[in-house]
Amino acid sequence: VQLVESGGGLVQTGGSLRLSCETSGFTFAQFAIGWFREAPGKGREGVSCLSVFDDGIYYADFVKGRFVISSDNAKKTVDLQMNRLTPEDTAIYYCAAIRISHPMGVIVSRRGLPLSSEWPDSLNYDYWGPGIQVTVSS
Repeated sequence: VQLVESGGGLVQTGGSLRLSCETSGFTFAQFAIGWFREAPGKGREGVSCLSVFDDGIYYADFVKGRFVISSDNAKKTVDLQMNRLTPEDTAIYYCAAIRISHPMGVIVSRRGLPLSSEWPDSLNYDYWGPGIQVTVSS
């Protein structure tokens, strides 16, 4: 199993970046892909998550209206388009995979809890990419 992030870098306030997470070694539809970030001195926080199985999409409140997550099922990639960036978005960004199932039509984590509530917790994820730096200058 492998996840690799790309597309990070340095951008000015108000600018945009597009991160991409390339995945391999697992069945894409059996996992949801989340994006996390970790700024210096802060914990790892969930940014967004996408479930290919049901096209479910989730965002943290602090990125709603600015970031857009999408997938290319043929390429098995999940992208994060980041717009109107601010210095507070500076962090190392990670993509990660969480195993899901869908009993009774509800997407749940391996703990059996709804993905809608599980996705922001990094402890629920099974595989991680190495991370990529995003720096927003003021």
